[in-house]
Amino acid sequence: MSKEWEPENVFDVFGSERARQILVLASVEPVSAEEIADRLDTSLPTVYRRVNAMVEYDLLAEDTAIDADGHHYTTYETKLQELCVEIEEGGFTIDIEYRRDLVDKFGDFWGDLGDGDG
Repeated sequence: MSKEWEPENVFDVFGSERARQILVLASVEPVSAEEIADRLDTSLPTVYRRVNAMVEYDLLAEDTAIDADGHHYTTYETKLQELCVEIEEGGFTIDIEYRRDLVDKFGDFWGDLGDGDG
């Protein structure tokens, strides 16, 4: 279950250069924690700390992949599409837009067709 966003959480997560690098890397293709550590030249524990926080807040999606030898491993893919921070009336407003996969878009398309008049 994902955590609810508060402005402080957003700033904590996005204040980390490593977290931003992971989001960018995982936006190209699903990557494992080991691939992230290798590509960013950082430790695996650091990657897992950042990845776990981003999964908790629905910024990364987890999936299971199987290598050529039949071993299972976890991959991560960016779910974040857009982040907008506004300052108004003495506070912050955070708007987060997530990527939608083809299945979601297809379902919306059919739902919109069913809502039509004819």
